[in-house]
Amino acid sequence: MGNFGIWVLTICLIFQSGYGFYLPGSYPHKYVVEDPLSVKVNSLTSIDTEMPFSYYTLPFCKPAEGVKDSAENLGELLMGDRIENSPYRFKMYTNETEIFLCQSDKLSAHDFKLLKQRIDEMYQVNLILDNLPAIRYTRKEGFMLRWTGYPVGVKVQDVYYVFNHLKFKVLVHKYEETNVARMMGTGDAAEVIPTIGNGGSDVPGYMVVGFEVVPCSVLDNGNLVKNLKMYEKYPSPVKCESTTVSMPIKEGEPIVFTYEVTFEESDIKWPSRWDAYLKMEGSKVHWFSILNSLMVITFLAGIVLVIFLRTVRRDLTRYEELDKEAQAQMNEELSGWKLVVGDVFRSPSNPALLCIMVGDGVQILGMAVVTILFAALGFMSPASRGTLITGMLFFYMILGIAAGYVAVRLWRTIGCGDHKGWVSVAWKAACFFPGIAFLILTTLNFLLWGSHSTGAIPFSLFLILLLLWFCISVPLTLVGGYFGAKAPHIEYPVRTNQIPREIPAQKYPSWLLVLGAGTLPFVSLVLTYMHLCVEDWKWWWKSFFASGSVAIYIFLYSINYLIFDLNSLSGPVSATLYLGYSLFMVLAIMFTTGTIGFLSSFWFVHYLFSSVKLD
Repeated sequence: MGNFGIWVLTICLIFQSGYGFYLPGSYPHKYVVEDPLSVKVNSLTSIDTEMPFSYYTLPFCKPAEGVKDSAENLGELLMGDRIENSPYRFKMYTNETEIFLCQSDKLSAHDFKLLKQRIDEMYQVNLILDNLPAIRYTRKEGFMLRWTGYPVGVKVQDVYYVFNHLKFKVLVHKYEETNVARMMGTGDAAEVIPTIGNGGSDVPGYMVVGFEVVPCSVLDNGNLVKNLKMYEKYPSPVKCESTTVSMPIKEGEPIVFTYEVTFEESDIKWPSRWDAYLKMEGSKVHWFSILNSLMVITFLAGIVLVIFLRTVRRDLTRYEELDKEAQAQMNEELSGWKLVVGDVFRSPSNPALLCIMVGDGVQILGMAVVTILFAALGFMSPASRGTLITGMLFFYMILGIAAGYVAVRLWRTIGCGDHKGWVSVAWKAACFFPGIAFLILTTLNFLLWGSHSTGAIPFSLFLILLLLWFCISVPLTLVGGYFGAKAPHIEYPVRTNQIPREIPAQKYPSWLLVLGAGTLPFVSLVLTYMHLCVEDWKWWWKSFFASGSVAIYIFLYSINYLIFDLNSLSGPVSATLYLGYSLFMVLAIMFTTGTIGFLSSFWFVHYLFSSVKLD
């Protein structure tokens, strides 16, 4: 009861302190009427090219104070996000119409060609207000569709039109809570100061809970804006109709940009302001189909495993029930897996490589599990851009300890406790998969550099990644290897003969069964047992690739998807990027599933031969 009282007292003190707890990136920002609101711009993106470009590569209006980059985390930079300030300025709960932004310079031949190219490639402009991306609503066949951002322009009957007028709607919710963080200043890096009780003012505050945009193509008269300054009133009414376009782009002529903004009070609560984005059709994830497939695989795997274990246990029980004379007679007539008792734990070919790949697979698997766990707890919400990639890198580096430990301990187990060479195994485990990933991503990065895409990793970030690799990941892997070298190796239940047993000729090539197992990734244990039953004791690598070969089918499906479904993917660079990222993904899948299959088979073989005594 004493501990319970302490917990109750602690909880009461937390509530009375007036400090609210929010997950990273989720604290509310309070604005009073006429507080300035700044719109930011992210990279231009397209589903046709998958190559982001900076917003200011096109002839858009620039802020009067100059273009400034926002502070971005590692994940945002790796994802190609480049968040910059924009000339769009609002005042909280202040409606404004017909605001003149700027008149661009006369379009040069390069700008005219680039603008047409970006329109053809369906590039989207991505605006951000109070960490919320701008959302656009369209109606199709009676259904309302949601999209983030808006297109640069549109092509109608071989004429290119640009969206030069934006109609913004900002949804706000009245600030009701008193004991939560109050925003002082503006911007993502503004200072958060907690308020206690009625320490704040009685001035009503508002929170931004929605940001909508309607792009329009409006024909403007350049002569009317010669003497206008930014944010002044446009001299004539602007009719924004999203169903019509009237501002064609022409070489040698400028473009006039205007905007309007209205504020609307909404019933949407602060915790629900991201619901509209999570329900978006363009990025919809078929969770039901994924869950259904996982349930089917799990169910089939369970059935196969139960039948398989019952068969093996019945075989072991029948043998153990015999008396000693019958066992001795049976030993002379052994068949199947019992014949390979002296070879089943014989060292495989390239044992160091197997240990390295298993260690890297454990590292990738651990990273995936921990990342999913933290994401489920809300620490990697979409409100915190780049957190997912940053978290994955962090967990991967930390779990280098697990990679080194598993690789070195498996190496010592294969070597029957020999410590020799464990440093080399740990070092190679720290460099093998990261080295492959570094080679693939560097090649793709050169393509992005050549295309002047913001998706290209800057040279300074390259150096940071190398420092993280060699100063954190490698040392932690060596530390894990040290503990693996100190840990006792796994004892084999049977002795290994000096002369290897000849493997009988097989009816079907073993590699064919291994490749076929990739279509049903839950049959790795069954395949290992089948190999032992036909006196094939070389199960080590086969158990790894039996599960890992599922990556081959995923990569083949990726190629099929590229050829038949991604018809809109433009250019060889985009196709190369798609195949490169797909190759990187399937290698990670192969390491992970192969490790699961190998460790499961190792446990099964160890259990099988430790359950029965054979001389």
